[in-house]
Amino acid sequence: MVLVRGHSLLGAILLCSVLLLVSSNEVGLAGKVLVFPYETDFSFVTLKPRMAMELRAFTLCLRVATELPADRQIILFAYRTADYDELNVWRERDGRVSFTLSGDGVFFHLPPITTFRTSLCLTWESNRGLTAFWVDGKRSSYQVYKPGHTVRPGGTVLLGQDADKHLGDLEATQSFVGEVTDLNMWDHVLSRSAIQAWHYGHRVPEGNVFAWASIEYAPSGNVLVVDDD
Repeated sequence: MVLVRGHSLLGAILLCSVLLLVSSNEVGLAGKVLVFPYETDFSFVTLKPRMAMELRAFTLCLRVATELPADRQIILFAYRTADYDELNVWRERDGRVSFTLSGDGVFFHLPPITTFRTSLCLTWESNRGLTAFWVDGKRSSYQVYKPGHTVRPGGTVLLGQDADKHLGDLEATQSFVGEVTDLNMWDHVLSRSAIQAWHYGHRVPEGNVFAWASIEYAPSGNVLVVDDD
């Protein structure tokens, strides 16, 4: 998927500042929601993984809500290394949800993400390339994507923005506006029963890549951390 995105000096400066100020990280978001209230090119949250993101399989889950119009492109999750968008999840302008691993992506027709919270999971494994989205505990059809691929470590994970360079190039018209909570990531594919248990709020083993209750994060710009009432 090739996209042309604008440049922002302010966004680059702010992103670079957050990445350099490791001591500014905060820990733990149990019972909390990240709120991105406005469209900006400078508001984002940097996440620090618990392990190197050299992944040959994963499950990524989060709960998300937005009132942005259906034809507005939105970045939902961005992992960028120096040379590649290693692992990105987008809602595209045509309403489809895309998943990209350092190149052209794969696209899914999913139920719309709206103002009411959606439980969204993504699974992928390198051996066969099987990938699927799970919406509110229900699996999409499988697609085969990037068999044999390995996600490379050493990058930066952002919520709220997509960095076209490792340290910058942010664009307001692709920013996320809305709420994100309960983001967890595992370095393997969870079973159907485990994904459904997570959707219903039952106890499952916490993510070994990201675990919301103990996640290390650094908010920047206009991001609110509020109680999940």
